[in-house]
Amino acid sequence: MKLNSILVALTVTLLAGVTAAQIDAFHPRKKLRPAAPMQRPLPGGAPQFGDALPGLDAVSRQAFVLGREEFEAVETAAGGLGPIFNGKSCVECHSDGATGGASVITVTRFGRMLNGKFDPMDQFGGSLLQRFAIDPAAQEHVPVEATVVAQRMATPIFGAGLIEAIADQDILLNAQRRQADGVQGRVSMVTDVVSGKQRVGRFGWKAQQATLLAFSGDAYVNEMGITNRFFPKENAPNGNAALLARFDLVADVEDAVDPATGKGDIDHAADFMRLLAPPPPLRLSVSAAAGGKLFSQINCNSCHLPVMMTGANRLPALSYQPVALFSDLLLHNMGALGDGIEQGNAKGSDIRTAPLWGLRARTRFLHDGRATTLGDAVLGHAGEGAVARDRFKALSAVQKQQLFDYLKSI
Repeated sequence: MKLNSILVALTVTLLAGVTAAQIDAFHPRKKLRPAAPMQRPLPGGAPQFGDALPGLDAVSRQAFVLGREEFEAVETAAGGLGPIFNGKSCVECHSDGATGGASVITVTRFGRMLNGKFDPMDQFGGSLLQRFAIDPAAQEHVPVEATVVAQRMATPIFGAGLIEAIADQDILLNAQRRQADGVQGRVSMVTDVVSGKQRVGRFGWKAQQATLLAFSGDAYVNEMGITNRFFPKENAPNGNAALLARFDLVADVEDAVDPATGKGDIDHAADFMRLLAPPPPLRLSVSAAAGGKLFSQINCNSCHLPVMMTGANRLPALSYQPVALFSDLLLHNMGALGDGIEQGNAKGSDIRTAPLWGLRARTRFLHDGRATTLGDAVLGHAGEGAVARDRFKALSAVQKQQLFDYLKSI
């Protein structure tokens, strides 16, 4: 056997017997595992929501399983949860269809316009409100000084590794495409906390994160109050340092890295997201096929670009793969549909084009979940989406149903 083959075989053998209890021994923060296993895709057969990417080697499949366990694990106060938080586990907000989906749970963002500029109100604990606390005395509230308050739903992460594997330059090229109807997307350039480099943002409603490890670290500290090596500073309740000192009883950094693997909990969660398969498309019916043509005719595809490609990647399952995400991953001025919150170079009216794949696993739509039907979601478009919206209005009832059938198939 070649040396590489021997090392892979040895690694698989070592990992095969690793249990959740042993993982917790490496990462001794106290947390709870679900009493009953989450719903799992059936082995074999047609692809299901929640499957791992096809074609993974044994080491990557084991990383997926361990990552899913971490994603579903419930944090506790003894292990560092809080003192303020929005959820106790990743799956709490990502479960529709299977572990990794969206949900109807929303988080609150707030801020204010001050001297003509957006103020995220950092001194008041903004712009993200944590709705829960380990003690009522630490409970946050929206400051009375806030003039902008918005809701955001959790985004699904099916196929997130494929999105991460799209080369920056390909997203930049999307911004250079000449579009009709006044559509002109912008790239969100961010500083990736993992590499320290300027990268193209692609995750989050404002495309505020470029990589899944950064996305994971951000979520752990801001949604669960778990500090980590990339985000080592705890959130103070409404910016009150005295309350933080009173209730932050677990020493930071709370997510320790296992020296044997070089990974912490945020790494395992990122592994799960990276190796999670995209939503499985359905075979198009006659109605859905007709809807696909309408999708292009009314110019929905100017922003919801049907397919992109990944670049070279160390994992063959992510290398040079088609990504049928139905998004250009750009920021667009959506006018009145915007949430008023500024993040990075994203303005209050800007929203990243939401990927449309897997829509059939969702029950609410748009960034704040205001739309309960696909028709309401289309009608809610404004700004750069207004012309396509008006073309949708002009469709017959049969044509609208054909379009919906198509959207529920991708």
